[in-house]
Amino acid sequence: MIKSFILPIKELIKGLYTVFKNGFKKRVTLEYPEKKKLLNNNFRGKINYIKENCIKCGICQNVCPLISCIKIDTDFSIDLSQCIFCGNCVENCPKNALYFTKEYELAVNNKEKLILKEDN
Repeated sequence: MIKSFILPIKELIKGLYTVFKNGFKKRVTLEYPEKKKLLNNNFRGKINYIKENCIKCGICQNVCPLISCIKIDTDFSIDLSQCIFCGNCVENCPKNALYFTKEYELAVNNKEKLILKEDN
């Protein structure tokens, strides 16, 4: 009977200890919309490209692990809704036409807005 009384109190004290131990540490969480985290140079955000550098060689399309993400026929397009941001296309582009931006807020109402076309 005493054991059933002491065990919950012991667990309560252990929980309060954890709260007080972590309650006075520096906060890790940011207030997101107002404050944004500083990103390092290796961050893989939205893929963009320089139209003038693109020679439409098709290397980016061949190294992409997804079949229908990058399309090159008469014009160039990347479907960012399918992209896994692996970086193969950026690393293998011979003319450095593709690059990562630091833009990571890609939420849109229409999926068509995530298709990066040559005329955009």
